[in-house]
Amino acid sequence: MAIDRWLLQQHQLGQHPPTLRFYTWESPTISLGYHQRRFPAFWQQLIWEGKPISLVRRPTGGRAVLHQGDLTYMAIASGLSVSRIQAYEKICEFLIQGWRSLGLELHYGLAGRGYIHNPNCFGTSTGADLVSSEGVKFIGSAQLRQKGAILQHGSMRLQPDTELFIKVFGEAAPPHVKLPFVQEGDEGLLTIIEALTQAACQCFKIELIVEPLSAQEYQEILALPDLQAI
Repeated sequence: MAIDRWLLQQHQLGQHPPTLRFYTWESPTISLGYHQRRFPAFWQQLIWEGKPISLVRRPTGGRAVLHQGDLTYMAIASGLSVSRIQAYEKICEFLIQGWRSLGLELHYGLAGRGYIHNPNCFGTSTGADLVSSEGVKFIGSAQLRQKGAILQHGSMRLQPDTELFIKVFGEAAPPHVKLPFVQEGDEGLLTIIEALTQAACQCFKIELIVEPLSAQEYQEILALPDLQAI
């Protein structure tokens, strides 16, 4: 996520185009929303399968997300002179179309004011989130709007561990969204990413170019302040 923040800064400086990025997590990690100050104290001592669970803070808003068995997406854009919810709908359209091409229909969630009191992002579904036809939250998204640009993060629950979810949040895990195809390992992830990438090109009428970061760019990212875990 430090890479995401750096890419946003580069875009604001006019040195990097709009970006779409996908990634997974090396080990289970909890990411807190940028403004989230309330969370259980025991989260800082959580152990899973003999290893500590990292606790980090996102540059985007929202509530805590347990990154395990999920696929994270990140989009950076500018020039969207629309409301917050309209920006979500504009950016999330490629997710709806991409997953539809894989056989999964998604639509926007709905939650009352009480959602802000739940530290768990997947505990409720707002108009910024995508849920299955059964109303189960599948993709949670959050934004950072800054200097005319938008950074949007989202987590897709592909193969969540129910026991770990209960250990972290102390409540039953949301029902698992049954995916319409067999997706395991890297091959399944590549299938998903390819479908979402194609949908993004169609939705936004763009051509995406894969561009790895250089060694110098990695050094710039590592030099950014406040990269330590919480």
